[in-house]
Amino acid sequence: MNEADYLRLVRGDIRGPAANLGRVALNGASKLYGIGVGLRNVAFNRGWKKTHRVGIPVISIGNITLGGTGKTPMVEWVARWFRQRDLRVAILSRGYGQDEGINDEGRVLEENLPDVPHLQNPDRVSLAHVAVEELESQVLVLDDGFQHRRLGRDLDIVLLDALEPFGLGRIFPRGLLREPVRSLKRAVVVVLSRADLVEPERRLEIRAEAERHAGPLRWVEARHAPLDLVDSHGDAEPLASLTGQRVAAFCGIGNPEGFRKTLQGLGVNSVGFRSFPDHHPYSATDVDDLARWGASVGADLILTTQKDSVKLRTSTLAATPLRALRIGLDITEGRAILDEALGRLLPPDPT
Repeated sequence: MNEADYLRLVRGDIRGPAANLGRVALNGASKLYGIGVGLRNVAFNRGWKKTHRVGIPVISIGNITLGGTGKTPMVEWVARWFRQRDLRVAILSRGYGQDEGINDEGRVLEENLPDVPHLQNPDRVSLAHVAVEELESQVLVLDDGFQHRRLGRDLDIVLLDALEPFGLGRIFPRGLLREPVRSLKRAVVVVLSRADLVEPERRLEIRAEAERHAGPLRWVEARHAPLDLVDSHGDAEPLASLTGQRVAAFCGIGNPEGFRKTLQGLGVNSVGFRSFPDHHPYSATDVDDLARWGASVGADLILTTQKDSVKLRTSTLAATPLRALRIGLDITEGRAILDEALGRLLPPDPT
């Protein structure tokens, strides 16, 4: 079963006896998975499993659901926050979807933060020691680290995606929750990402539901702000260059609907949209197919995400220009909360 069919199944879009039986089986698997997650958290909470400290501040950026919540822009925002204060920062990540070398999120971060090393390996405790002892890092940003509790952290920032904040309300594999919503109690700051894509009333509902499970939360809201268009060489064009163009768009990310809604918010004249599974490895066949598709819908320009663009490494699909929409995180509510939480980790002022 591919990712799209799995999502249709767990959302209840597929009907019939076989689908119902499949959901029953997934529900049983969810109960076992949830028990395992609970036991693991208890083991860390009570010290039965060891947490490793490395002597410098560690900030974890994570979530409680599968799929894209906007962690990469948040990682970039936090790393920039410390770099602006002249601290040496390193980013640590597992490297999910990595075939060889650094994965797609890592390539995006390398392009946008050329002065911040990004280390990838499932053993992030080992990576942390490398960053401290060999790179002389002063701050570590742990990408997708909420469930990676072996590495001790000083601050947990957890993202909820406003478009699907609670993973269909069920633990994986029956739903998309990696752990129960009550786990947000471990977070120091909760960030509602893509907050601008839902109405204010819905944002209040999401916060109320989160706090019903986890108690009072230090709440921040953010949006993914389009910055510019970039080609495969990193050369930028203003968003105004979209005016009057017929645009086809595609992506292979965890939340394609977020990308689609961002384009709608820009008023893009869309003539087509396609999505691929997260971390999709584009083949030559895919590239040829996308080029034919763009031509068939009469696109003047084809748009994708920066995460997809770093894998394609081309500025054209046949005769049609290809550009990536570069995104930056914009804190819309609660900036003081985030500044205060990060500020506590700054070294003492020697003066």
